Amino acid sequence: MSDTTSNGKIESHSLEVETYPPSAEFKAQANLSDSSVYWKAAQDPEAYWAGRARELKWTKPFTEVLDWSNPPFAKWFQDGELNVAANCLDRHVSNGLSDRVAIHFEGEPGDTRTITYGELTHEVKRAANMLTALGVSQGDRVAIYMPMIPETVIAMLACARLGAAHSVVFGGFSAESLRSRIDDAEAEIVITADGGHRKGRVSALKPTVDDALRIDHGDGKASTVKKVLVVKRGGNEVEMQAGRDLWWHDEISSFDGEHTAKGFPAENPLFILYTSGTTGKPKGILHTSGGYLTQAAATHSDVFDLKPESDVYWCTADVGWITGHSYVVYGPLANGATQVIYEGTPDSPDWGRWWQIVEKYKVSILYTAPTAIRSCMKVGRQVPEQYDLSSIRVLGSVGEPINPEAWRWYHEVIGGGKAPIVDTWWQTETGAMMIAPLPGLTSLKPGSAQAAQPGIDVNVVDDNGNRVDPGHGGLLTIRRPWPSMVRTIWGDDQRFIDTYWEKFGDQYFAGDGARVDEDGDIWLLGRVDDVMNVSGHRLSTTEIESSLVEHHAVAEAAVVGADDETTGQAVVAFVILKSQQQLLTPEAAEAELRQHVSAQIGAIARPRQVFIVNELPKTRSGKIMRRLLKQAAEGKEIGDTTTLADTAVMQTISARVRSEQGK
Repeated sequence: MSDTTSNGKIESHSLEVETYPPSAEFKAQANLSDSSVYWKAAQDPEAYWAGRARELKWTKPFTEVLDWSNPPFAKWFQDGELNVAANCLDRHVSNGLSDRVAIHFEGEPGDTRTITYGELTHEVKRAANMLTALGVSQGDRVAIYMPMIPETVIAMLACARLGAAHSVVFGGFSAESLRSRIDDAEAEIVITADGGHRKGRVSALKPTVDDALRIDHGDGKASTVKKVLVVKRGGNEVEMQAGRDLWWHDEISSFDGEHTAKGFPAENPLFILYTSGTTGKPKGILHTSGGYLTQAAATHSDVFDLKPESDVYWCTADVGWITGHSYVVYGPLANGATQVIYEGTPDSPDWGRWWQIVEKYKVSILYTAPTAIRSCMKVGRQVPEQYDLSSIRVLGSVGEPINPEAWRWYHEVIGGGKAPIVDTWWQTETGAMMIAPLPGLTSLKPGSAQAAQPGIDVNVVDDNGNRVDPGHGGLLTIRRPWPSMVRTIWGDDQRFIDTYWEKFGDQYFAGDGARVDEDGDIWLLGRVDDVMNVSGHRLSTTEIESSLVEHHAVAEAAVVGADDETTGQAVVAFVILKSQQQLLTPEAAEAELRQHVSAQIGAIARPRQVFIVNELPKTRSGKIMRRLLKQAAEGKEIGDTTTLADTAVMQTISARVRSEQGK
């Protein structure tokens, strides 16, 4: 654990950290078991990444690895050409893998589809022909607003095959959010579905597209959209506008599977992905082709110790997020992996659904978010223990720092005490994993992402850009360009510079805090804007949350800094207790947890208040909306809750806070 002094340095507390070295059995079969990979990559990063890039198929080989002549605008392998979709599909078919399963699809209602690489290639070629007939070509943008079904992956790959950039918008976003992204990208085609299955009902999507395209901003500008392709999935009734709206199945039926993939420059735009939570104009993160695919494929293989001929891989992320782009679509398919795609939620029809899927398909690699793990912890280990999870050999964590208690539960209950956990740090902007253990090499530390990947140069610095000593914390930066890095913010180069490079000039600033332990391992502390200033002491919400979840009675916790007249900010915690714990009353739990944090971190971190709640406000992707909790803690009116999975949660929490503060 750590505390923070008034000068902003995070001081390390000397709590013993247990380690989990790789077993002799795992190390013997690991793809990477020689630590020299790190120093070889550090000696010549460009040569390292060139070698990884040559694992792909290039229609025109590159001769230049990196052009960094105009920082911060990087160009990787720019004189080379390749087709991203062909690297994910055609080359595997050419190598005799046509019959290997690419996707095991599990629909929420229980319908299933098994799609081989040969079949997926055929469908992507047909979709590419369909989009070509609709006028899509290199450089165009296509918006995709879809559920987690195979057609979503097919649509993304068909765009990539044509050299067109896709912009996937998560299916939980509102009409206004969808329209702003369509307008910014100037998309002429929208691919959507009538609806998707979620929590036992159909969640409509096409009506949201209709609403989005009807929005009048009063500026006289009409939508750029000319055609809307609709996949029939939910079976819900939808309006089809003549001349604009087309059924996917009708359109694709007239096209065959003959399509020759053309090579495109390595810096050809592959996709634009808009970051959530921004104010004002949406921030379109632009990723290009060659460098992005190189790093996505390399890290997917290395970090998960992938054995494509035998593993069954499952990343639970939606493709509306970067994790779904890099580790559902591009990384796994470039590596010829067999993977599971699931349409629904982990609790539909009950909390055994994920584990039933693991058992059914013999999933060997599972990659999910700490939020989902803690939700499963809350329900109790008795649920996953009903299923055979012995096929699992590697577990992964993504999206936020995983607290040690959740790490240990994941390892013991889901991994059977034997599967290593790779805790991965990266961002929409980085495109692929940057910090993560290598399971055949790393002695794992619960809660630590540990070491930068080979060829990646990360740094933890103070506010002046000076490297901090071990045992201290600071700001996480990246010192060298990397292949999958964001190229710019779509249409706004200056905003790209101001957002990511202005603070330190020659280092990319990730916006996250981190500390380095005595072994040089990295511990992420969350977003810098999630750091509180209590009586001049800067405290990380992530570490206080981790301390709370260490308590035997706690399933999940969210901490915010609320305005306080005396201390500037005060620590306020919202806590969910484990369902099977019955020893503590809410009043007793509040007192005990305040003392628990004080004992673990220090009196300065003791929460002013601890609210015991049944649920936390989360988006449909599982992100906790701490902004809303902060508003509740400060007694302010609660802002927009439309992105929440359950909007009633904040009403209940607000009533609870008002009741307590009125005493």
